[in-house]
Amino acid sequence: MRKTFTGIRLRPHQKESALKTLCEKKLRAPCRYLRILKKSLDARDKSDICWVYSVECGTEPYIPPAPAFERVKDAPEVVIAGTGPAGLFCALRLIESGFRPVLLERGKRVEERAADVAAFMKTGVLDPSSNIQFGEGGAGAFSDGKLNTQTNDARNRMVLDTFVRFGAPAEVGYLGKPHVGSDNLKKVVANIRAHIEACGGVFRFSEQLTDVVIRNGSLEKIVTTRGEQECRRLVLAVGHSARDTFDMLLSRGLRMEQKEFAVGVRIEHLQSAVGRAQYGTGYAGLPAADYKLVSHASDRAVFTFCMCPGGVVVPAASEEGGVVTNGMSDFARAGRNANSALVVQVRREDFQSEHPLAGVAFQRKLERAAFAAAGGGSRAPVQLVGDFLAGKESYYFGEVQPTYLPATSFVPMQAIFPRAVTSALQAALPDMNARLAGFAAYEAVLTGVESRTSSPVRIVREAGTMQAAGIAGIYPCGEGCGYAGGITSAAADGIRTAEAIVAECLRA
Repeated sequence: MRKTFTGIRLRPHQKESALKTLCEKKLRAPCRYLRILKKSLDARDKSDICWVYSVECGTEPYIPPAPAFERVKDAPEVVIAGTGPAGLFCALRLIESGFRPVLLERGKRVEERAADVAAFMKTGVLDPSSNIQFGEGGAGAFSDGKLNTQTNDARNRMVLDTFVRFGAPAEVGYLGKPHVGSDNLKKVVANIRAHIEACGGVFRFSEQLTDVVIRNGSLEKIVTTRGEQECRRLVLAVGHSARDTFDMLLSRGLRMEQKEFAVGVRIEHLQSAVGRAQYGTGYAGLPAADYKLVSHASDRAVFTFCMCPGGVVVPAASEEGGVVTNGMSDFARAGRNANSALVVQVRREDFQSEHPLAGVAFQRKLERAAFAAAGGGSRAPVQLVGDFLAGKESYYFGEVQPTYLPATSFVPMQAIFPRAVTSALQAALPDMNARLAGFAAYEAVLTGVESRTSSPVRIVREAGTMQAAGIAGIYPCGEGCGYAGGITSAAADGIRTAEAIVAECLRA
């Protein structure tokens, strides 16, 4: 007998072992099988904060059946450009059906890449091919590793289970807001690579896709920094910062369209202040508090994004002469500060051009303005929230010290962003503060610019075949091509793309 029970509440001080006792009372029999389906924190009433569980349990041991995938006999070669979530999960799914994919990565292995990022944070000297945007694991490898998503896709379950299978903490499989942490994520990525290689897949690092040869509407060859090769099936999982690749693909006739995104800043507070605002005074033993805020106080939506409890603001540029920020947390989320992106909706009319890559130009203009205003050397512009709201320059930090490395410079955000962006931020901050006390605290720190929230372009694909519109053999995939918005949705789109390739080969 197996049953599912929902709404089971445990106090923060109670151990999860109490779940078994509670299930036995409900079953009126010994519980020999117990699986947590979901765990979320209910902090709406600060005097009654509880963990809420949904569980599956039974009186007999239970082993769920392994998924059975139909295999393709004499599976053809598939090349995957990019080893972020979309590329890696596409490869994993192809392997289940007998393929041996080849994965091209312009950057380095995640271990080498971590050393390059650390050097950039120390010296300010950028390696354009190995940084927070480029390299094994994609941009998500240097983030909080959040796996929650707003998409409703059955593949999301497969994504979470796969992360746990390759070394993520077990709770990732059932937490309402799962996160792997950047420290664990690097290990998981390395384990996935080892599995793909053990199954016959091939990784080619420091090798960039530079051209595609299309004849009579079909892919014939690809060109990389190491030469050309025949290729009939290419998955484009290149990430949202592959600007040179977008240029090349547009020149080769792939249909592209502008995609709206958002730009803004990183906002930092003391993590303890966020904890008090969310939990009250008795938050010992609870996880590092987070938040998610949206404001419609102006004519543009403003929202927080990629909130990193106990994290740091990191340099995420991929081009010389630009400043880009992102947020990163390790699994413990034990840092002194909390940070999140605070971003404003960007509209197509802001691009002032109908060109498909006008959004890239818009991003680049902001990044270069930030670089110049801060004085170069990869220093990031910063300003206190109180001074930003008052229209004054900042000269000192209060309790909140910026975590961005290698260095920062005091710069008014009005010197970087269009008026529409700064006006929207100025309207949103007090509005958000009304819902999260202290959000607009004077000493909170703004760091610019957050410009890579999502891809500024969509490569048009056919819904049925997942292939680029009018071109057989090229499969635009993941966040970079405009079909996802985070680790989980990108990974799910990689799986979806692999399934389309498998189905095509089975029909052949």
